[in-house]
Amino acid sequence: MLTPARLTQITVELIFILLGALVIWLGVHQQINFNPRSVSWLAISIGVIAWGALTLSKSSSQWWMRWQKINQGGSMIVLGLLMLSIGRVPFGWAGKFLALCGVVLILRGVIGAMLILRQR
Repeated sequence: MLTPARLTQITVELIFILLGALVIWLGVHQQINFNPRSVSWLAISIGVIAWGALTLSKSSSQWWMRWQKINQGGSMIVLGLLMLSIGRVPFGWAGKFLALCGVVLILRGVIGAMLILRQR
């Protein structure tokens, strides 16, 4: 039986999976209505990288919690780096990089859900 805390964690991971699917869909269909070379995109990318680094800096004694933090922080750092690179590639490639961001989000959600369900 899932406790309310674990059910909430699973719900958050499901939201990341759905967000990743939406981002993949937007990237595949070239539904890009933003300027990836703007200052605000740069600020968001750096913010996502900082969020990931902050998550990685928190330590835990339980093995599953440590791997969960590595999954969460590492995926956010990779996502932020991909977001930074979207502004540097030709515009035709931006959709492919956006879809790759969605794959990172889906992997984060699936791995995070597996770690939550394997807790004892």
